[in-house]
Amino acid sequence: MTIYDIAQIAGVSASTVSRVINNKPGIKESTRKRIQKLLTEYDYTPNAAARGLVMQASRFVGILIEDIRVEHHTESAYVIEQEMTRRSYTCITFSTGADPQRKADYIRILEQRRVEGVILIGSMFGTPEVRRSIEQHLSNIPVVLVNGALDLPNTYSVLVDEERGTEECVTMLAQAGRRRLAYIMDVATPSNLNKQRGFYTGMLRCGLDTDGRCVFTAPGAGTNPRDSIQRGRIAARQMLQELPEVEGVLCATDMLAIGCLQELRAQGIDVPRAVAVTGVDNTLHGQLFTPALTTLDNKLAEVSLAAARMLLDVLEGSPVSQKIMLLTQIIRREST
Repeated sequence: MTIYDIAQIAGVSASTVSRVINNKPGIKESTRKRIQKLLTEYDYTPNAAARGLVMQASRFVGILIEDIRVEHHTESAYVIEQEMTRRSYTCITFSTGADPQRKADYIRILEQRRVEGVILIGSMFGTPEVRRSIEQHLSNIPVVLVNGALDLPNTYSVLVDEERGTEECVTMLAQAGRRRLAYIMDVATPSNLNKQRGFYTGMLRCGLDTDGRCVFTAPGAGTNPRDSIQRGRIAARQMLQELPEVEGVLCATDMLAIGCLQELRAQGIDVPRAVAVTGVDNTLHGQLFTPALTTLDNKLAEVSLAAARMLLDVLEGSPVSQKIMLLTQIIRREST
């Protein structure tokens, strides 16, 4: 059933039906009621694309994530999409891959799709390539970054204070009497580097030694979760060779921490009696592993929902802060 079919049955023009659908004035009340009755009777649903052309609004929102295989970011996309759909927006989600230029190319693709707003999930989108592409292709479109930032007039950020949270993890381990600590990371994202700063700050404030080797970088730069576990094992192996007296390990992600736990177990090292291990992200994998992983909860659902609502506020013309910061929480489990 089309708008033209409704118009023919009602004995009016298609433009009259359109005015009723869009609640426009200038229609006799008796005609309006007759058309509304037909719309209900035939269960008519307006074509969203056609309405977008008339209203000059697509109601499309673009979501970019680096790797759809990363459960943490996929969950974030889900929370965002649910909130946007609830408010009658349609989401287009792309997995860009790690290459900065490919990320920039997807910004151009979103322009071609006539999106009204964009959400970028993860600090890895805070690159010069993405910045230039936004300036070129989306300069008049609001862009919200989840746990990332770009200094542009049309960009907004929902950040997580992972630096402070990592500092608190160091304090927790130090208060438990663990003096020789290490930090394991892989990809040098702004998020992971913030955690590294928090690690160093925590070490200094607790009076712990930072002169020796205490930061270990796992090889590789991909985001495949299985690769992350293997990189965690490799970094843990290197750590045990160079810092055999280690008593506590902070890992930049839960997946790296699981790899670290696997390597400690393979080498017969008791967790947590000999070495305590913490991760970041509060994933289901960390809860299911044995021993269950202590982790820094970076409030995935809250951050994602805040990003969606921030974009909606911008689109609806409500006042919005350019940046907001959410706090983390340590979830203590068996690994510490």
